[in-house]
Amino acid sequence: MSLNFRQLAIAFIVLSNFGYANATFAQELTSAELLEKAITYHDPNNQWVSFNGDLQVTMTTATGSPRVSDIKINLPQEHFSVTAKRDTVTTTYTLNKEVCTTSIKEQPEKGQRTPCETAMLYKNYYTYLYGLPMKLNDKGTNISETIERKTFKGKEYLVLEAKYDEEVGSDVWYFYFDPKTYAMEIYQFFKTENGIVKKDSGEYILLSNEQEIEGIKMPKNRAWYYNKDDNYLGTDNLN
Repeated sequence: MSLNFRQLAIAFIVLSNFGYANATFAQELTSAELLEKAITYHDPNNQWVSFNGDLQVTMTTATGSPRVSDIKINLPQEHFSVTAKRDTVTTTYTLNKEVCTTSIKEQPEKGQRTPCETAMLYKNYYTYLYGLPMKLNDKGTNISETIERKTFKGKEYLVLEAKYDEEVGSDVWYFYFDPKTYAMEIYQFFKTENGIVKKDSGEYILLSNEQEIEGIKMPKNRAWYYNKDDNYLGTDNLN
């Protein structure tokens, strides 16, 4: 993904002019137009609003056994379920509208999440991340009016910043789009403290390969890293 060094003066001039033209084009786009182009790339037939499909996701980490999750998402019926298997342990969580069921029978210790809170956490996690960039149109999401142009790991991107209403979340997210295809290739988030972004917090997620599910282009691989030191956390792989 790294760019070649510009060693010849004439090449430098040509590429610099080309970059300027691209930058000008990016400035002419509004953030709403960029998001619309990204959604058109990933969900050209507007399938997400009626998504009813199955996903199998294997989470691998540097340490520990893989976790295989069979996920069902039916947005029209407001149904979500996940069956997660790690080693010999299998757990299930289901949310059918407002009704929660789970295989977890033990009561949590004081201060810990209840099984149904965990079910909601899984629902939000999978529907949000696999529903991007379409989910950026959700109520409570506030997209910056300006488009940034950033270089990340040697490649230049068009970047949208997203902040959220208080009841939605306090993290600040950045979404990186290919300037030619508008494919989403990276997202990144930072924690905040008293409204100030903590630069040594949060993570970035590299998206690679694509798999079409129910007409939607989703990332087959999502690799997670810490912002502060680039340490690898793990990868979600669509099977």
